[in-house]
Amino acid sequence: MNWDQIAGRWTEMKGKAREMWGDLTDDELDRVAGKRDQMVGLMQTKYGDSKEDAERKIDDWLRRM
Repeated sequence: MNWDQIAGRWTEMKGKAREMWGDLTDDELDRVAGKRDQMVGLMQTKYGDSKEDAERKIDDWLRRM
């Protein structure tokens, strides 16, 4: 699955993101609204990840979808 598919199905994918990253709130995921750069920024803020680490984690998550 690629990010365009995730973005197109964001309402459905929010739940899967919450399963993966339990500290993320519904409000935060609503603000992301399927935008990858917003998700990277949220993970940097919430988990203290570097941009590269956040992108790697998101890519790993995408591969499992």
